[in-house]
Amino acid sequence: MGIQDIIEGKKQWRAHMARVKALPPDYQIVYKEMQRYLFKVGPVDLLGGSLLPGLLDFFEEGVVAGKGVLELIGDDVAAFCDDLVKDSRTYADLYQESIGNGPGTAGK
Repeated sequence: MGIQDIIEGKKQWRAHMARVKALPPDYQIVYKEMQRYLFKVGPVDLLGGSLLPGLLDFFEEGVVAGKGVLELIGDDVAAFCDDLVKDSRTYADLYQESIGNGPGTAGK
């Protein structure tokens, strides 16, 4: 990764966060909590993938439709996040594999 890639990544992240700040306050709070949760348990390709931008698109559509944020995702934010990443490889998976407890090694 070169310096230009880093600079471009920062520009994209700032533009992304500007979109988050344009959301209503309740959406911002939930988005930031989801982002924090996903950074802790989320997929390895979280920053390079489409999960966060897709989530932001989903929230923006909810705002336009006049829905409350919890109408979109339900009351259990963590469960919603877990469902988003259920088929993705996470850092927890990498750790389990590194200590020999990866998929297919249970009971061996």
